[in-house]
Amino acid sequence: MTLSSNDRLYWLQTMERIAGPVLKALSERQLKATMPVAVKRDETLLSRHGEPDRLPYMNLEALGRTLAGLASWLESGPRDGEEGRLRERFADMARTAIDAGTDPASPDACNFSVGLQPLVDAAFLAHAVLRAPIELGEKLEPRVRRQLVASLKATRTRKPAACNWLLFSAMIETALRQLGEPDWDRMRIDYALKQHQQWYKGDGVYGDGPDFHWDYYNSFVIQPMMLDIVEAVSGEESDWASLAEPLRNRAVRFAEVQERLISPEGTFPPIGRSIVYRFGAFQHLAQMALRRDLPFGVEPAQVRGALSAVIRRTMEQPGTFDANGWLTIGLCGHQPDLGEVYISTGSLYLCCTVFLPLGLQANDPFWMGEADWTSKKAWSGVNLPADKSIYV
Repeated sequence: MTLSSNDRLYWLQTMERIAGPVLKALSERQLKATMPVAVKRDETLLSRHGEPDRLPYMNLEALGRTLAGLASWLESGPRDGEEGRLRERFADMARTAIDAGTDPASPDACNFSVGLQPLVDAAFLAHAVLRAPIELGEKLEPRVRRQLVASLKATRTRKPAACNWLLFSAMIETALRQLGEPDWDRMRIDYALKQHQQWYKGDGVYGDGPDFHWDYYNSFVIQPMMLDIVEAVSGEESDWASLAEPLRNRAVRFAEVQERLISPEGTFPPIGRSIVYRFGAFQHLAQMALRRDLPFGVEPAQVRGALSAVIRRTMEQPGTFDANGWLTIGLCGHQPDLGEVYISTGSLYLCCTVFLPLGLQANDPFWMGEADWTSKKAWSGVNLPADKSIYV
């Protein structure tokens, strides 16, 4: 087997191009001053001062979502060579960015307690801390760690809606537990996990609340957060531990479906809300690759091939970035009408979650060899086993 170095290099270059401006600006406390305020143009979104009302949330969106995607690479990526130096630089910027976002005196201080949106993006930041306990936890200066804890606790005044938002509260409490806070709230975790078991619809898919939605929220939020929460806290309660196996079985099935959704050309169905998170739609498949827990018969190399095709198909479209290197609203280029009322520039950085497999070493089977993904095989006439649903 040979290392597919071009793919890993391309992923690293793409990650740096997307995440670099966010972390550099935050580390210099210049994010609010430099990141554009792009929203879907709608007069109902404008405050009385003529500014989009997403402005109070954008810097926490950009910080939390970017780090949620980079965390596994920051934690487990190389320490040597050119990539190791890049990882070390980004890890330093990430910790400085957390300082900038949680320091009340910072011009880039994030809003953790006004409005409902802070609960969402504090949870993505918490997920990053859970994924990188050393680089984004233990290595924080004590002052920054205290700031982070206080900021996460400030979200407790926000009431989550009865949908995937319950997992945001649960993720924040899980991260507080990891950070050593004795007053982490078991009830928020317990309620979120039990409600989602009631919302399971079958064949590897959960409802977003009691209803089913054709969208990618099983990947954006629901399954990645549930897997990591249960893995972190399963030792605390026997009923939480008992969820691990059914969650894993459902997650494997959903990863199987996600891999099949990627066309031979690297496109995927533009279904549902938040489609402008681009290849963040495949966070779940990326996480299952990172966990080395892919479905039987699905080779790691074929998942790399499928995800690489999606990344290339998306990134090569003109208009994906503005003139200063910030992401624009769109799925394939600049398509502002695809954005919902809650979408702004900061929101778009959830696409970084596709980069989770960079936490695997360069000699991992994920990065080795070549293999076509399922739809590419099927549409080239390869004889394949029939797809099967699960009943758990």
